[in-house]
Amino acid sequence: MHTNSLIENIDKNKLPQHVAIIMDGNGRWAKKRGLTRILGHQQAVQSVRNVTEASAELGIPYITLYTFSTENWNRPKEEVNALMNLLVNTIKKELPTLMKNNIKLNAIGNLTQLPPNVYEKLMNTIKQTSENSRLTLTLALSYSSYWEMNEMVKKIATSVKNGDMDVSDITDEVIAQSLATYPIPNPDLLIRTSGEYRISNFMLYQLAYTELYFTNVLWPDFSKDDFYKAIIDYQKRERRFGRTTEQLKNE
Repeated sequence: MHTNSLIENIDKNKLPQHVAIIMDGNGRWAKKRGLTRILGHQQAVQSVRNVTEASAELGIPYITLYTFSTENWNRPKEEVNALMNLLVNTIKKELPTLMKNNIKLNAIGNLTQLPPNVYEKLMNTIKQTSENSRLTLTLALSYSSYWEMNEMVKKIATSVKNGDMDVSDITDEVIAQSLATYPIPNPDLLIRTSGEYRISNFMLYQLAYTELYFTNVLWPDFSKDDFYKAIIDYQKRERRFGRTTEQLKNE
């Protein structure tokens, strides 16, 4: 099915408000071609452009990309350094495009672990794009749900210790407001590429009612058409949130 046909099959009234993506397969993409892993990461930048442009064109307001996990710090130092250099260069290069297309850059994770030059460039770009409103593009950097939940528990425990709230005041809303993603809504759709069927320590709390979509396509090959197919699949699903089909029909 061609791009135009795919777009025609998308119901603009039933779009997910927030799509999260676990971008997987860069290393395998490179290995299949006899290339270095970093070349796979470089090629993956185009896939980020693809989903960002497609989301903005469709009218999806939030995209979150699992860019670098806390576990990724355990990779070979050479690869980590190359990834950090790629990140800072990409942020610098893409700033004019972000501004032109009214896209806001955001980041979640233990950002202080990033190299100073990466952190500085990231924060500057976040500040410069802070008034943009068409789409919020969130990068999960040095992020894991274990880290996020640890920070959430410490934040709430400190509030209780300081007398700012009682234990009985802790609600689902208080927990949600203490997570790194707040005030972004929880993802409606999670896409994972490369044929892996894992959540990999990514937004475990927020994904409680998220629709999961897995594809064998390696991330550097992930195109706009692949993104559209994921949206179409999502729109075929019935999201009941504990209710019955009959209840949904009567709404």
